[in-house]
Amino acid sequence: MVDLESSVKQKGKYVTQIIHFVGGEKRTFNGVLTESIKQGQFTKFECKNGAMIMINDKNVLCIEIFKENK
Repeated sequence: MVDLESSVKQKGKYVTQIIHFVGGEKRTFNGVLTESIKQGQFTKFECKNGAMIMINDKNVLCIEIFKENK
């Protein structure tokens, strides 16, 4: 997995992401560790709570990103 130096890192160490999927489904992920984001066929990232999330990119329309204060 290649680290593409995601521009999300500019938002800070932790962010909240709202991912909009094909078909209208939305998922919110809090405490996303920006330095853990890796992109490939699946985008992978870790959260503050230790969870690792894998998202199939072909099913994503857009991602909203919000800086977290802590």
